[in-house]
Amino acid sequence: MKTHAQAVVIGGGLVGCSILYHLARLGWRDVILLERDELTSGSTWHAAAGIHGLHDSTNISRIQHYTMGLYKELEAETGQGCGVFQPGSLYLAQTEAREHQLRLQEAKARYYGMNFHAVSRDEAERLHPLVDFDGIRCIMYEPDGGNVDPSGVTMAYAAGARARGAEIHRFTPVTATVPQPDGSWIVETPKGSIRTDWVVNAAGLWGREVAAMAGLELPLIPTEHQYFVTETIPEVAAQGRRLPSVADRDGEYYMRQEGQGLLIGAYERDMRFWAEDGTPQGFGHELFADDLDRIMDNVMRAMARVPVAATAGIKRVINGPMIWSPDSAALFGPVPELRGYFCCNGIIPGFSQSGGLGLLAAEWMIEGEPRLDMFGWDLARFGPWAGKAFTKARVRDQYANRFAIHFPNEERAAGRPARLRPAYEVQKSMGAVFGLNCGWEHPLWFADEPGVTETTGFERQNWFEPVGREVRMLRTHVGVLDISNFATYEIRGPGAQDWLDALLANRVPSVVGRACLAPLIGVRGGVAGDFTVSRLAPDRFMMIGSGLAERYHRRFFDMVPLPQGTVFENRTDALCGMNVAGPKSRELLQRLTNEDLSNAGFGFMQARQMVVAGVPVVALRVSFTGDLGWELHCAEEQQTALYRALIGAARDMRGGPVGSRALGALRIEKGYGSWGREYSPEYRPQEVELDRLIKLDKDFLHKGAYVALAGTSPRETLSIFEIDAVNNADASGGEPIFLPDGTGVGRVTSGAYSAHTGKSLALGFARAGTAQPGDVVEIHVLGRPHRARMLPAPPFDPEGLRLRG
Repeated sequence: MKTHAQAVVIGGGLVGCSILYHLARLGWRDVILLERDELTSGSTWHAAAGIHGLHDSTNISRIQHYTMGLYKELEAETGQGCGVFQPGSLYLAQTEAREHQLRLQEAKARYYGMNFHAVSRDEAERLHPLVDFDGIRCIMYEPDGGNVDPSGVTMAYAAGARARGAEIHRFTPVTATVPQPDGSWIVETPKGSIRTDWVVNAAGLWGREVAAMAGLELPLIPTEHQYFVTETIPEVAAQGRRLPSVADRDGEYYMRQEGQGLLIGAYERDMRFWAEDGTPQGFGHELFADDLDRIMDNVMRAMARVPVAATAGIKRVINGPMIWSPDSAALFGPVPELRGYFCCNGIIPGFSQSGGLGLLAAEWMIEGEPRLDMFGWDLARFGPWAGKAFTKARVRDQYANRFAIHFPNEERAAGRPARLRPAYEVQKSMGAVFGLNCGWEHPLWFADEPGVTETTGFERQNWFEPVGREVRMLRTHVGVLDISNFATYEIRGPGAQDWLDALLANRVPSVVGRACLAPLIGVRGGVAGDFTVSRLAPDRFMMIGSGLAERYHRRFFDMVPLPQGTVFENRTDALCGMNVAGPKSRELLQRLTNEDLSNAGFGFMQARQMVVAGVPVVALRVSFTGDLGWELHCAEEQQTALYRALIGAARDMRGGPVGSRALGALRIEKGYGSWGREYSPEYRPQEVELDRLIKLDKDFLHKGAYVALAGTSPRETLSIFEIDAVNNADASGGEPIFLPDGTGVGRVTSGAYSAHTGKSLALGFARAGTAQPGDVVEIHVLGRPHRARMLPAPPFDPEGLRLRG
């Protein structure tokens, strides 16, 4: 066994072998995979191994389509069969909400050139004559859907990796992973040790145990999962061809042909956890005892839909473990706190995603960044707040509601609260309805009385009118927003300015009391973040960014060494923020402070330390609402006092509390992008109008990558659209945009109803050479085309007069 490697992959299941294969395919030959037992041990070998392309997330759809196409390439390349069956998949909608979901996916598929379309009942009955389609509102067909052989696919990845120079060592358990001062790792095994630049944790059911060797706790927990295969069914055998799989998610089961019978599986409400305190080291190809009674309600619905299923005996039952993250998405990417440690854990539909995950993992390690924005799956989305109790509660909810629709803006209660600010109880007593934001309970909107629960759906819900009132109140009078979910950092010392200038693409303020907006450039030259930087003293700066990206951004911060004597401190937990905004915000604050808040005394993009209602704050003249406003940042223990004072003064001026749903509408009608939606490493600065903030007369992180792109024309541009919303619904993100002649234009990134302007608005990207300002387009809200128009400018204060007034 080698003693040195570029990467050591721990885990010989499906995903570990895919990562090894793609590392070798992208040019790294000195790579090794270590497996404690035989390849496919754990959860790979017993998987139902279905493959499908469509997902609510566009980028996940992309990696799933890549994966589906890769299997036949692997067969041709390696000679190892993958057992690929692609008779297609039928997706059934019993409810209006499911129909909305499927029609939106159909519209996305048309835009992205994916094969997923509606079929009539007659056509569906031809495709699968054994299904009873009574009560079905809508039927979609994915011709490429199907299944593969779990062992065949894994062995094909392994064969492809070996052929490209990679090594695989079975029956070689890892006993320790030891970080070295130079950033490398020593991976210890009974057969010897390996020094490597990258440790890759793809250990599946043992992902927690492997992570613990590096001092890392991953939010993962295994569950039992059952499916069964029937004996031969004459009606299936008589077809003489393989039948499409059936995705009846309203029925909460899945079904496909297996041999001459059927495979039926379910995610039951009465779920079971397994190995909560650690996966047994000796576990490998074992299964649990059958417990079909738990899934019988689901099975009865499957048999009602395909009646011949009730006529057959059961050939075998599979009850095996799966390991889940709190949101059922992968824990993917480099660990921000550990140099050279990569995770790919908690993958549920692995056979639909293994190829894409392997490719992006290899890109991330070799090239420094994947080609697609994977933040929704980035393990950095969870922090220490996602502990065992939170993880268990969320996994229970995810498993039991595996096939339930995740509606736009939906906030599930499981595992909450995880993190609370001092003002939580005050806000709750005022009718606040909370959402989860980086673990924090954060006000979404304010009901007329405490205890209101919001409804969910694709159409406008019970929060539509209250959010509209908040928007109109702020634009007409004044509003107070809790922005304590933002991430806050302090940089101080003699090298603070030099460090910030080396990190960010804009030049940070040289004068005390000034602030600026500054982009962070990604490895490929895209937008990795945007920050507000304020100079509070000659050697002290405050930097504010996205709270959701707090852990993600740490990777970039660590890329720039701190000068001697300079301190970087994350102050997010210690500080709370409030935004006072609206035309009366100056009048409100002036009642609570002796500072001069006039435009001459406290101008736009200025910052200072002052006292408001007896509370010391750092005040910034900036507001994400796009209106006149100030951000006020105080010590966490004084949040409640500050909040009460601000709300009391606001009430006297016909103002009051405002939640983040209203903030979303306010920033959209102003045309402001948000990190994770309009700003991401996939988008170039010139495509989102951030290039004006980039200073090429200085060095900054990844400047070379940006310069290589700076002279290119935008592939697409961030635009704002007004939609004729005739179905009591608004865009929420992901909806495709077409010209009336069917030409694809782009897609929506954010949407909301603007109660101030009376318009249903959307931000989105339009491809170069398609739509221009003033053009009529069609945006597929609820999967149906809605007439819309590209606006030449944001409908609220396009010249920034209110903001700077």
